[in-house]
Order: sequence, then structure tokens, then C-alpha cells
Amino acid sequence: MNKYLELKSEQDTIDLAAYIAPLLKAGDVLCLYGDLGSGKTFFTKQIGKMLHITDEISSPSFVLLNEYRSGKFPLYHIDLFRLREESELLDLGLMDMIETGITVIEWPELAEGILTYRTFSLYFQFDGRKRSVNIIPDSAYAEFFV
Repeated sequence: MNKYLELKSEQDTIDLAAYIAPLLKAGDVLCLYGDLGSGKTFFTKQIGKMLHITDEISSPSFVLLNEYRSGKFPLYHIDLFRLREESELLDLGLMDMIETGITVIEWPELAEGILTYRTFSLYFQFDGRKRSVNIIPDSAYAEFFV
């Protein structure tokens, strides 16, 4: 079941992360879709805080992957914008990471065909005035987004 939310303030995004984070288990994947500036990295920072990550969370745009181990679970923050081939995902060790922690993937389109794990897909939008998100949880979590 899809859940659409308007994010009228940063606090709304923080509240969304606070709602989702306790549901997450090792092996879960958050796929974050949306244009630049739509709120993907801000949301990831909030998820990290809710998972007790004490490291500064930053965008992995130039390094592809940031790994944080200071929290409840390892948090893997991946940006696939610059990758073009599925084989590059395997070179990153994506499948091994997913099994051991929480994985957040920005620009996840390239990975869609190989993700077989519990997945939350979040589609962030920003039209210059307001932000929103459409959440499509894996069936294991659908009941939490009615």
C-alpha cells in the first residue's frame, strides 16, 4: 500500500524518519528516489540519528558509498547516480552490505533488478514550494503505512 505525505517542514521529515527507523532490521533497504534537493540526504541523516549513528552523515555523491558503524546497525549510504552497469554494483559489494546492516540507496534505479531484500521505496518530490514523499513499503511493512 502506498502512503503519500506532504512534508511541510524539516520536522515532518524528522518525524517520518523517527517512524520508520524503529521498524528497520539488518538487511532492510531504503530506496530513495527524487531530484536533487528533494530531501533524500536530509532524510538519510535523520534515519542515521534515529539509529544512533554518532558520525556526521554526508552525501556519498562523489565517493559512491559512505559506511557508518557507530550506531545500532551498520548504515550504508550509497549514491548510484554515476554508475551505469549492474556489474558496478557487485564490485561495490552491495549484496554483502545489505545482509549486515541498513542500506540507503539514492538514485536506486540501477539496483532495482537485483534487490530481493525488504525494501522501502520513498519517492521524494520538491516543486520549489512544497516537499512530499510517496512511500511504497515492502509487503512485510505495509501494515505500518495504512
